[in-house]
Amino acid sequence: MTEDADGPAGFIDESLQYESSWERAEDFERRYGGHLEYYGASVGAIRGTIRNAARRYPGLDHDHDDVTALASELWSRPVFERRLAAAVLLQSSVRLLRSSDLTRIEGFLRSAHLPELVDPLAVDVVGPLLLRLPGPEAVRAQAVLHRWAAADDPWLRRAAVLAHLPAFRAGEGDDASFRRTVRLVSGAQQGRVSAVEEAVDLVRASGAG
Repeated sequence: MTEDADGPAGFIDESLQYESSWERAEDFERRYGGHLEYYGASVGAIRGTIRNAARRYPGLDHDHDDVTALASELWSRPVFERRLAAAVLLQSSVRLLRSSDLTRIEGFLRSAHLPELVDPLAVDVVGPLLLRLPGPEAVRAQAVLHRWAAADDPWLRRAAVLAHLPAFRAGEGDDASFRRTVRLVSGAQQGRVSAVEEAVDLVRASGAG
């Protein structure tokens, strides 16, 4: 798909490049590796760009399909800032998301490969989504999270664990559900995986049993 330079993805990309810094881009590459491109835009610039895009394109404030399509378009190019912008966009639009959107988010997680991208999706998007879903949708979403916890991909397992964090921070955590996630994660792992163990410790520190 060719990106429309006059559309929201083109606007966001151009804005992020305008906010670029070659020094920051080089620092990101040293820290995160060379499997992504880096513009060198700050997190603050990324958040500001998403706010500006929402003002410029009003559909992003209320249209589910516009938001999810834009998130996919941003993620489609292996640029760190674009992918983080996709996570920020979904975070700002959690109220519009549905349990079916977890399939799209799963694709993002499988190609994220970095805590700096996985964690915002898990903690700021998936976790809050679980807190607001009604009964049947919540059940479907929990089934997806349990599948992630038993997956062969450690980033999906990390996300399944961290998705519990917002509930425990809000005093609404479910100890039984968290323990089941940990059992599934432990059964799926061959040996220690620090990224997953770190996530378990972080949720336990927030009050999980």
